[in-house]
Amino acid sequence: MIVAILGTVMDAILSVTTPFFALVLCGFLAGRQKVLPESAITGLNSFVLYFALPCMLFRFGANTPVLELLHPGMFGVWMLCALLLVFFTVAVTWSRRVHLKDAAFGALVAAFPNTGFMGVPLLVALLGPAAAGPAICTILVDIFITSSLCIGLAQAHEASGQGARTAMVKALKGTLANPLPWAIALGAASQATGLHLAGPVDTVVRMLADAASPVALFTIGAVLWRAGQHAHGRTPPALYLPVAAIKLVLHPLLVFSVGAAARALGVPLTGFQILVLTLVAALPSASNVSLLAERYGADNGRVARIIMASTVLAFVTLSALVWWFDVRPPG
Repeated sequence: MIVAILGTVMDAILSVTTPFFALVLCGFLAGRQKVLPESAITGLNSFVLYFALPCMLFRFGANTPVLELLHPGMFGVWMLCALLLVFFTVAVTWSRRVHLKDAAFGALVAAFPNTGFMGVPLLVALLGPAAAGPAICTILVDIFITSSLCIGLAQAHEASGQGARTAMVKALKGTLANPLPWAIALGAASQATGLHLAGPVDTVVRMLADAASPVALFTIGAVLWRAGQHAHGRTPPALYLPVAAIKLVLHPLLVFSVGAAARALGVPLTGFQILVLTLVAALPSASNVSLLAERYGADNGRVARIIMASTVLAFVTLSALVWWFDVRPPG
């Protein structure tokens, strides 16, 4: 009886997680088999980043209380864990074979989950709309703090620290040009003021938001295939699998432990919020970090393989963690 119940729960979980990872596989195969031309991947990524995903995040932001999006307790826990994970990953991977720049970008893929493209729609499907607030809160930390810190560290080897400061300024400008925080801010403003979209504008936003999840997942696969094509040289498994393990095992364990400790010390966190943060941490690495690594001259082959390994393995590890927490998908 117990085995049957556990099997039923796992079936319900896999019925949610499998389509998400299957769409990533479809995108990868479309690129590999040339069904999707490589030249089209940039346009597809731009559609998701500048149109579909901002509309999805705007809608979630407009339907989520502002204090849930900017919850000090969740913000603090996620930021502390990100900082600890970044410095730990740099410390254990920085070596003669992995220079500081590469160690910093390895730390970024270890600490930056694929929350926007995959996490928000997946966790909403698993836990309901209430999961959107905590997930969006982590996006703000990762875009503004985690990314800027790692890019600064990647340039810290340059003389007099000028490289690090320049990189930090460049990273901040890139962050301000990112449409996702602005979409979240507009959604929060809509929630706070009670002013909502109506008529054809609301219909257009809804249609783009509905396209975000499937197109974003398909794009992840295509971007991973493209990153592999542009990787320079072979990367031994010993240089990327440990970082994937840090992402999928250490990160959620750290977030859960720090969240539970913070709650025990009186920080106003609910069990549900800690659950969402833990599952966000268990997501695979953000696929767009490979583009950043390429832009800054890091070993994008190693970064791409970390992202690929974490994405493939996350289907098992994330599903198992959801089952461990006894999550029952709604409906």
